[in-house]
Amino acid sequence: ALFCALLLRAFVLQGFVVNSENMEKTLKGGDVLMAEKISFMKRPPLPGELIVFSYPPNPEKTFIQRCIATSGQTVEIRDKTLYVDNLPFREARGVVNDDPVVYDMIYSNRDNFGPHTVNDGCIFVLGDNRDKAIDSRYWGDLPLKDIKAKPLFIYFSWAEDPNAPKATNFLNGVASFFYNAIHVFSRARMDRIGRIS
Repeated sequence: ALFCALLLRAFVLQGFVVNSENMEKTLKGGDVLMAEKISFMKRPPLPGELIVFSYPPNPEKTFIQRCIATSGQTVEIRDKTLYVDNLPFREARGVVNDDPVVYDMIYSNRDNFGPHTVNDGCIFVLGDNRDKAIDSRYWGDLPLKDIKAKPLFIYFSWAEDPNAPKATNFLNGVASFFYNAIHVFSRARMDRIGRIS
């Protein structure tokens, strides 16, 4: 059973925890995703699909963002409006872009970017929380080899609690376990289970 579980985790399914605001409101910190590893072994992601990947500036970290364009496509952002191959990109419903300030490209790539043609063997990704996400606008194209999985659904969601003890040592770990067990019903976000977009 253990061997089968390890095999499944290595090659088929794996859970990932969201711990940043890159994808708010689509995904929230504390969401736990089930993701499958087979789809992107057979094909590259399509524009609009969510992906789990190793963060290129620090491969120890895992990020979840949205594929916007694939090799050879041209990405441009003009005053917060996203274009791919000169056509407006059909945004997912969770995309947030509500900061009224629009930065000129000389100050930041956030609101005005490109045009940029995606390199061979790469894709261009953006976080859905466009005003706060750190994505391909800042660190460049994502190599296909860094893609880990395709998110399927949220199977658990846990609201952050600043009062929860941190598991920095054994005793704090025990305290953290009991604190979280006592508060499980107030912190679990059951309404988020099964979502993905």
